[in-house]
Amino acid sequence: MTPKENAEYLLSKDLFSQWLGVELVQIEDKYCLIQMPVKAEMINGLGTVHGGATFAFADSALAFASNNAGEAAVALNCYINFTKAARMGDILTAESALLTDTRKTAVYDITIKNQNHELIAGFRGTVYKIGKKVTKL
Repeated sequence: MTPKENAEYLLSKDLFSQWLGVELVQIEDKYCLIQMPVKAEMINGLGTVHGGATFAFADSALAFASNNAGEAAVALNCYINFTKAARMGDILTAESALLTDTRKTAVYDITIKNQNHELIAGFRGTVYKIGKKVTKL
């Protein structure tokens, strides 16, 4: 399968990303650009998007980039830096790009921006390649 077909397959099985409203915008080998509208259920007590929703969105981008070649990979370590609050009505994009790739691990940088191209967060994720095909799990 192509990277796009693998990502579409993953999204069809990923009920959480579906609940978030994730849409696949651009898929290439070990790269993705995805989009998510902010929903009311994502707003915290301070009136901004809950950090967990932003982290989950970045983690979805990590998954769609690191698994789209067809080899299954799972998150090993991730961290995020929040730079600007996202708000109700925002449309967020997450772009995941491969930094390093070894036989068993890979590291990706994910940038999250709003519809005005303002940086909302930077996320770095390390994945572990489990030695199985995505479609066989």
